[in-house]
Amino acid sequence: MSHPTHSESAPGHDLHEEGMGEDHGSLRGYLTGFVLASILTIIPFWLVMGHVIESKPLTILLVLALAAVQIVVHMIYFLHLNTKSEHGWNMLAFIFTLVLVVIVLGASLWVMYNENANMMPMSPLYQQQHPVNGP
Repeated sequence: MSHPTHSESAPGHDLHEEGMGEDHGSLRGYLTGFVLASILTIIPFWLVMGHVIESKPLTILLVLALAAVQIVVHMIYFLHLNTKSEHGWNMLAFIFTLVLVVIVLGASLWVMYNENANMMPMSPLYQQQHPVNGP
């Protein structure tokens, strides 16, 4: 009585045939990701703490850009997301999530900005005539 091999017992479910098993990290891949993530953490820290760039908006943009690059590094080296894994569905799900997050955050910032811009400041005279009662 012979026992079926892995490929005989579950045809079509071999990880290497479907392209799902080969991307699950090697020591070299994890070390590369770690070094890149460390560098992408140290550079913004140095930019902010060392006051390297005098322009605050430019510093913020650089930190945000380096954060976006670090997200990509984490996705590739640690989460193993690429266009080949799960036949591209992982990347498609990530892109959809990213679009939703951008829409929600963008709309929230837009609403908060408009609320702040359209609020009427209270004049000192109004504050004297209508004092705020405490709880």
